[in-house]
Order: sequence, then structure tokens, then C-alpha cells
Amino acid sequence: MSERAYLSRAATLTVLASTLLGGCMSFIPTYERPAAPVPAAYAPELTPAGAAGVTAAADIEWQLYFNDARLRRLIEISLANNRDLRVAILNIEQARAAYQIKRADELPTLGAGFTAQRQPGATGGLLNTYAVGLQVTGFELDFFGRVRSLSQAALWQYLATEEARKTVQITLIASVANAYVGLLADDELLRVTRETLTTRDESFKLTKLKFDNGAASELDFRQAQQLLEGARATLAQTQRQRALDENALALLLGQALPTDLPPGLALASQQVVADLPAGLPSELLTRRPDVSGAEQQLLAANANIGAARAAFFPRIALTANAGTASTELGHLFKSGTWAVTGTASLVQTIFDAGRSQANLDVAKVNRDIAVAQYEKAIQTAFREVSDSLAGRATLGEQLRAQAAQTNAAQVSFNLADLRYRNGAASYLDVLDAQRSLFSAQQGLVQVQALQAQNLMTLYKVLGGGWTEPPKAN
Repeated sequence: MSERAYLSRAATLTVLASTLLGGCMSFIPTYERPAAPVPAAYAPELTPAGAAGVTAAADIEWQLYFNDARLRRLIEISLANNRDLRVAILNIEQARAAYQIKRADELPTLGAGFTAQRQPGATGGLLNTYAVGLQVTGFELDFFGRVRSLSQAALWQYLATEEARKTVQITLIASVANAYVGLLADDELLRVTRETLTTRDESFKLTKLKFDNGAASELDFRQAQQLLEGARATLAQTQRQRALDENALALLLGQALPTDLPPGLALASQQVVADLPAGLPSELLTRRPDVSGAEQQLLAANANIGAARAAFFPRIALTANAGTASTELGHLFKSGTWAVTGTASLVQTIFDAGRSQANLDVAKVNRDIAVAQYEKAIQTAFREVSDSLAGRATLGEQLRAQAAQTNAAQVSFNLADLRYRNGAASYLDVLDAQRSLFSAQQGLVQVQALQAQNLMTLYKVLGGGWTEPPKAN
């Protein structure tokens, strides 16, 4: 038989084994998606009419959602440098490699080798033997789908890891946006506190002057001093909080805040480009990567049951060789020196002390755990969306009322201070007005920050933030 014929026969054995593998049976249970354990719709008062036709959050690139150029630049830096996102990307590479290993187990491993041997001959002297050929060793003919089930499980785990990366990116973008708004709120609180400190310092000096001239009591003087020192303490506390918030933002960025950032918007102007429709809870199954990733982990656990079931059946392994051998190195590839051999082995477990059954039980329990985790992911997503919708429905009115309260407190303080300076009111009226004004101003800043952060969080919980704009050709 010619060299080409022998190599053709070896290739045929390999293809035949792959064909048998591709047609193997599978013991993976039929997958049925668990019913979503949440209501079919959000509360009507949280989803006002008129959002039909509006682009869903998952279809809006984050570059188009945020209208603050400084914030967009900070998000870009975080996506390039954040270590959590870097780990998530490396986890994808690890899962991809693991899947490739399992996928490779479905196909034969073909090796080539050359041997040279010298041993005593039958008639005395030394006999040289040379051999060269191709070899397939211990290839499992996967008639019962064990190897393929493991490969399927690795594939779903790889896909789940990709969804985990998307989840990390979504969380990172929302965290940077919220931290940025928190920093803007700190700056606004510092401005309000400094203005209050200036006002109280002037009031303290006036009261001290009156006290020194006998026109004010020591009680008025001490109360003015108390308010002044209270403002100084608040200023120090706010400065410390700003430093902590800046450190937190720097950790998200993976570096210190750059000094060449573009101009940003004030806290009161931190709006977003688009309104977001809530849609239906069922849409979270496809819009949120964490929910999709939980389902893919469930599919992987389901595939592992197939592998555990297949372990009860025999394992059939194939070893094949195709090559040439000769006592003369120069005659290796001559006609008549070629040969093909093959060996098949079958192993059926008779007794393993219940190991196979235990492995199957473990796989089933892991599947049940994955079901519970998938359902919990849906419930968590529903709760997060409902919370953000509740914030959107009420924070606007709260901000309007807080702004009106702050304006009224400012007018009250101006009137009380004027009456005190003209001797028509006690200093107690001024103290109360000052406290009320400062508290109202702080409350206004906090509500402004809450409203901006709620809009950014709503974008996250509806699945926005992982879609990237199309790349230019």
C-alpha cells in the first residue's frame, strides 16, 4: 500500500471518530426557563404614560446619556484604568481558554514521532530499527455525550463571564457618575457653608460690639459665638468629606483626578439627555447582563447534569498509529514499510462506592442553586428598578418644595436680621432664622444630588451602560 493510502486511512479514522462524536447522544436535561418570580408590571404610579417609543436604556450609549463633558471624560478614564474592570476582562480570557480546552477534548489529538532503537539481533551483532509515524492516543469516543456536556458547560460559563464583565462596566459607570455628583454636592455645600460662616462672623462681630457697649446681653453674645463655631466645625467636616469623596472617585478612576479635565456643569444642571421608559419586568431578562449571566450559569449547571449522567455509561477510547518502520534509515519511506494499527478499549465502572451517583446528586443540587440565584437576580433587578422609579416620581416635587422652603428661609432671615439691627426684634429671632436658612440650604443641595444620582442609577438598573457606539470603518 502506498504512503498516500496509509495517510489517507489514518485521516479517515480521525474523521470517523469525529463523526461518531458529533452524532453522540446527550443526557443534558431539557432546559426550561424558570418563571420570573416578580409582578408582570411595575406600580402604575411609577410608570407615567407617554414613554412609548422612547429608546430603552440598554440601547443608549453612555456617551449619549450623560451631558456633562467632565463626567464623560472621567468615565473614559475609569474604563481604561479601573482594576475591577481589568480583572473582569482577564476573567473572560481565562474562561475562553477553559472553554477551548474542553472544546479540544471533543476532537482527537494527533501527534508525530520518530524513534531509533539499537538492540542485539537474532544472529548476533546489533540491529538498528527506525520508525516514524502519526499517532492518536486515548481519544474518547463520546457516544454518551460526557465530553460534549462538559464542553457545553464551559461554553455557558464563558458566556456568563462575558455578562459579568458587562455588569462590572455598568456598575463602574454608575459609580463614577454618582461619585462625581457627590463631589459636586460637596463643593456646593462648601460654598453654602462658607457663605454662612461669613454671615455668622459678621453677626458675631455686631453682637460683640453691642455686648461691649452694654447694648446686648452675654447670652446673645455666647449664642452668636456658638453659631459661628458651629459653622466652622461644619466647614471642617465638609472639607474632610470632600477629600474622602475625591479619594473614592480616584479609586474608581484607577488614578488621581487629572488637572486638564474639560469644564463641567453645576450640580443644579446635572440632568441627562434622554428620559428612560421602565418597560416591563420581563425585559430585564434580556436587558440586564447580570440576569442574563445568572441564566447562563444555570445553563452550565444544567449541562453538568448531562456529564454526570453520562458517567454511568462505558467509556470507549481509541488509539491509532499510522507510520513506517525499517532497519535501514534510508528505507523508511519505501513501499512495503507502511502499516496502520488501531486499538479500542471499553471501560465500564462496576463499583465506585456511590461516587457517580454522588456526582450526579451534586450536579442536580448545583442546578437547583443556580435556579435560585437566577430568580434572586430577577427579584433584585425588579426591586432596584422599582426604587429608582419611585425616586423619579417623587424627587422632582421634593426638590421644588425644598427650593421654595429655602427661598422662604432666606427671606425670613433677611427680615429677622433687619429687625434686630433696628432694635425691633430679639437676637433669638435671628438665631432661629440663621439655623433654618442653613438647614434649608443644606437640604436643597442634598435633594439636588439625590435627584441627579437617581437618574444615573435608573440608567444602570435598566441595563444601560454596556452598549458601545459603533466603530468607524
